[in-house]
Amino acid sequence: MGRATGPTYVVPFRRRRKNLTNYAKRMKLLKSGKTRMVVRKSNRNIIVQFINYSEKGDVTVAAASSKELEKMGWQSRCNTPSAYLTGMLAGKRAKEKGVSEFVLDIGLASPTKGALVFAAAKGAIDVGVKTKFDEEMVHQSRIRGEHIAKYAESLKGKPEYERIFASYLKAGFTPEKIPEAFDKVKEQISG
Repeated sequence: MGRATGPTYVVPFRRRRKNLTNYAKRMKLLKSGKTRMVVRKSNRNIIVQFINYSEKGDVTVAAASSKELEKMGWQSRCNTPSAYLTGMLAGKRAKEKGVSEFVLDIGLASPTKGALVFAAAKGAIDVGVKTKFDEEMVHQSRIRGEHIAKYAESLKGKPEYERIFASYLKAGFTPEKIPEAFDKVKEQISG
């Protein structure tokens, strides 16, 4: 079957054609009138932004990247603990700018239980920014990175250990001590 043509055919927006934006979902979020907490994951980082709608273009109120956590002693950038800490940092900045409530914008990510986007939302909630949120979407043990520490402990002494945790080891970070490092960074952010 050929391409649709004719006088009534309307070409979809470019971002819709490239499957980058779901405009129906975006419109529902904008109709809420609340600040959107936009969570995006790249190959190496997690980016959390608090954004207000404006007719001239969206305005970013506060933002944080998991790359900023390195300055606080955190070495991992793209996992559940990193998402939580990044959400907490962005939430703290947003609260300082007067944001009291948000609606979560996960873009085209799947809303599955335990997803990074929910860990980021939990981080923002824990610093005092409100939203509707089901606490069962993320487990506290995963937020602290206990699952990573347990896995690293089980692999210790095996050849896979150095391959899987190479970036941690190169930075002088012990993967079995992720929960302790998490607690220190969390205290720095909330303090």
